[in-house]
Amino acid sequence: MFFCSLLDKFPIQMWNLFLFEGQDSLCAAGEIIIVIEAFVMCVSLFKMVTYWVHTIPAIWMILTALLYVMMKEIGPMEACVKVVPGLQYSCYRTNLTYMSASIPPTTEHLDFSFNYLTTLQKSVFPRLPSLVHLDLTRCNIQHIYSDAFFNIQNVSVLILTGNPVKYVGKSSFNILKRLQKLVLVDIGFLSLDSLNLQNLTSLQKLQLGTNHISSIALPNYAVSFKDFTLLDLHANNISVIRAIHTSVLRGIGSNITLILFRNPISSIETGAFKGLYLQGLDLTETFTSSPIMKDAIGNLSDLSVKRLKIGGFKDSARNVIYTDSVHNLCVIDFQEIYFSQPVPWSLHSHTLACMSNCSKIILNRVALNVWEPVPFNNLEEIIVVRGKMARLPGPLLSHQHSLKKLVITSNERSMIEFVAVEDVPSLEYVDLSENDLVMSCCEYEFIGSPKLQYLNLSLNAAVKIRMTGLSHHLSLKTLDLRHTKVILENACVDMHNLMNLEYLDLSFSQITFKTNTFNGLNSLKELKVAGNNFIEDIFSQIFSNLTTLEVLDISNCAIENIPWTSFESLHHLKHLALSGNRLTTLYFLTHPSLSKLVSFYADGNNIASISSSILQNLPSDLLLFDLSVNPIECSCCQLEFISWIINHQSVLRNPHQMSCKASPVNSRVTDFDFTHCIHIKQVIFTVPIFAVAMVLLLSTLVYKFQFHLRYCCTLLRGYRTSTQQECSYDAFVIYSSKDEAWVLDELVENLEKGVPPIQLCLHERDFEAGKSITSNIVDEGITGSRKIIAVVSQHFIDSSWCRFEFELAQSWLVLGQSERIIIIILEDVKDRKIKRVFGLHKYLKKNTYLKWKGNALSNIRFWTRLRKAIIANK
Repeated sequence: MFFCSLLDKFPIQMWNLFLFEGQDSLCAAGEIIIVIEAFVMCVSLFKMVTYWVHTIPAIWMILTALLYVMMKEIGPMEACVKVVPGLQYSCYRTNLTYMSASIPPTTEHLDFSFNYLTTLQKSVFPRLPSLVHLDLTRCNIQHIYSDAFFNIQNVSVLILTGNPVKYVGKSSFNILKRLQKLVLVDIGFLSLDSLNLQNLTSLQKLQLGTNHISSIALPNYAVSFKDFTLLDLHANNISVIRAIHTSVLRGIGSNITLILFRNPISSIETGAFKGLYLQGLDLTETFTSSPIMKDAIGNLSDLSVKRLKIGGFKDSARNVIYTDSVHNLCVIDFQEIYFSQPVPWSLHSHTLACMSNCSKIILNRVALNVWEPVPFNNLEEIIVVRGKMARLPGPLLSHQHSLKKLVITSNERSMIEFVAVEDVPSLEYVDLSENDLVMSCCEYEFIGSPKLQYLNLSLNAAVKIRMTGLSHHLSLKTLDLRHTKVILENACVDMHNLMNLEYLDLSFSQITFKTNTFNGLNSLKELKVAGNNFIEDIFSQIFSNLTTLEVLDISNCAIENIPWTSFESLHHLKHLALSGNRLTTLYFLTHPSLSKLVSFYADGNNIASISSSILQNLPSDLLLFDLSVNPIECSCCQLEFISWIINHQSVLRNPHQMSCKASPVNSRVTDFDFTHCIHIKQVIFTVPIFAVAMVLLLSTLVYKFQFHLRYCCTLLRGYRTSTQQECSYDAFVIYSSKDEAWVLDELVENLEKGVPPIQLCLHERDFEAGKSITSNIVDEGITGSRKIIAVVSQHFIDSSWCRFEFELAQSWLVLGQSERIIIIILEDVKDRKIKRVFGLHKYLKKNTYLKWKGNALSNIRFWTRLRKAIIANK
């Protein structure tokens, strides 16, 4: 303001001085006017600076605010994963502190776990009327206000696990009237009474594990939860259970599962569970001592439960259960029991008798060393894991007419003795794996089990199969003997009656297979015989009758050769594994019977190369091809094989584990640079001049570089043909597949559809199918086209094939065809990278080229010049 007022007064004072002093002051006045003009300019500059000093912060604040809003609205959705667009989103562990309003209102499933929300209130959630599943696990939520879920009232599953909740509004959850599952695990709750869930009449599952709750008593209003099925109170502080605590459970219904796992229960009042029917009761790791467990089980009298879980687990500080601890099981009416021990323990016959009404018995580290028969009424399944038994309880398991499934596995005692199981007419499933068994099979071991469908004897010591040992099990569908020494009586087994067998695993069973080993297996779909031996020249017949086979594994069998007709009967084969053998060729893969093959494993063999005739006739449905860990020959002689590997990495399994044979640094096949393979062509032009003097050298070079000589002969043949015949195309385009969009949308669109139309040769469209790549480049591309267009870009420089084709095109310089090459610079490339392409940098220095700029005016000039260059000399 001071400068502005001074500026207003200054001219008047100066004019007064000028008028009073007259003519003598003219010189002085001129100087003063100059000073005034300078002063005015300075003041104007000061005003402008002052304006921007005050304006820029305001603009900066506006931009910052806009950026904040954009990040707030867009950022979270970019961080979240669209599992099912519009319906399901996952924002798991994305460090978000709020929910974006841009979440679609149609979202039904939202995982927002492991973020930071701190407080739940109405403004936190956008309106999501379709949301039914919300996961807020470990979001550091401390306060949940009464209106927190107002905008998501239709949620049926709400998970709040692991949040340090300090405050919950009285009506926070009551607004969720459709809620069916509420998970409040590890949130610091002290009592069920602190929950206000009166309106949740549709609630089915309530999970409150790992809190500080001391009673199982539900609030009285829970009687209205007629669909209630699960109350999970595991790992709380429940020590006493009284009759009054279970009164609400009685009123709800009979479809409830109660989980009390890992609670320090010291007392259960007599009659606390009287008249109560539960679907499940989990009491594992609940009792602090054996006497307490004995008394507590005794006080569960008149309880009816479908699934009862008791016992403890290995390395647990609690529950070393003694024999008399479970004597009182007889007072409980249960249908299924899951009994686990932290250390191996033998089940007493009296305790087993308490299980006589069970339909399913599952024992972990509990041995069945009971030999007297127990009259099970409805036993359908018995599973014993890590039982530490000396022998199988054959007498106990025999004559169980309802038994369908028998599993005794992972026995923690070596050399278990097998005792026959008789008269089990309903038996369908038997798993005796990993028991170190030495047994015979299976004529007398499972007498009276005509329905047996699944038999697993794997990972045992030895199994002797009698000549007709399997002929009585007509219903058998699965037989697993892997990693078990199989002894065949009379060196063969009759399998003609196994007409329903679909799965047979004899891997690493030390069998020497013969021609007729698999005769009769007319329904077999999966056969695994890895790690065994085959008699010489057996492959032409051994699989001849397995016409339904879909999976075959003959890995690690020291196989050196497989005849072409070995799999001619396997018309339905989809998966073939030949890993770890000594194969050098895969010619058998071209057999028409393998046309449905989907996956093929040939890793770990001696395959150095695969001929083009095999590669071109591979099964059309092949999706997975494993050639890893083979000594691949990386040389110019295998150019087509190596290029096939590079171009089919999506099909190959572990392509980066394919190494070059005899490589000093174990280089990968996919890193092989074959552009140097064309440099030898210069020798072809020199040899005729020194033919007489260099006969010996020529012979050596012809032998060593026979592939390259043949290749260059093809090139020369193409040149002669091109001089005699009219070209099929106006221009052959050399470009990277990653620039295909530009080529199709711009180059093809403007040239082929222009006037006059210019016919282009594109490798993906115009190369002849079944013809070698190099022949296509020469015949269709170079000799079949009048001009050659090179679309240079970063992708062009990085592409081995582009460099190969360009350097091949330059060979025409020697033949006087330099004007045929037209260079298009699609994008700027650094000189040092251009030098990677042999001769390109030098060519650009000496010849005119076209550059694509992308704007409308430049495009007109670009297409005019390009058309003129192509049509020239036509």
